[in-house]
Amino acid sequence: MRLYLVRHPQPLVAADTCYGYTDLAVSAEEHARVLSSLRATLPGREPVFCSPLQRCAALADSLAGALHSEPAIHDARLAEMNFGSWEMRVWNDIPRAEIDAWSDDLVHYRPGGGENVLQAAQRVRAFHDDLTYSRRECAIVICHAGTIRLLLACQRGLPPAEMALHAARLPHTIGYGEWIVLDC
Repeated sequence: MRLYLVRHPQPLVAADTCYGYTDLAVSAEEHARVLSSLRATLPGREPVFCSPLQRCAALADSLAGALHSEPAIHDARLAEMNFGSWEMRVWNDIPRAEIDAWSDDLVHYRPGGGENVLQAAQRVRAFHDDLTYSRRECAIVICHAGTIRLLLACQRGLPPAEMALHAARLPHTIGYGEWIVLDC
């Protein structure tokens, strides 16, 4: 199966803000720019899956129409990690001791009391496994940088705890509105 993993467009949020599960909007101009780019490069008529957060869902709905695909399938397992009380805080305002605690236990620590990377890995693994068992030849997945790193870790065949650790250590290299191919 070939997966086109697309990171959502840049949301309307300050660059130094911690956000994950917060449902952020995207400007109309940014949405149109990314949609135009994807429409010109991604294959048509393929199923489109997405995080239910509007920065992904709006693009997925538009792209599915533009590519003459079935309506996009919104799947909560593709959402970005929930950072609890850290959500929408400036990174420099989060106590250093809390960030250090997360760094010391990347898999199990729950930033801001939210979700830990293991929980995120388990739900992303469940999505990946369901999609793999569906025997589709190709799919487009519009989601988040963290989710993409977890999907890439799925490809390595790691159990969720190792997958979480691998994904947490991967450098963040995919830009807003960019995509990569994952051949499963």
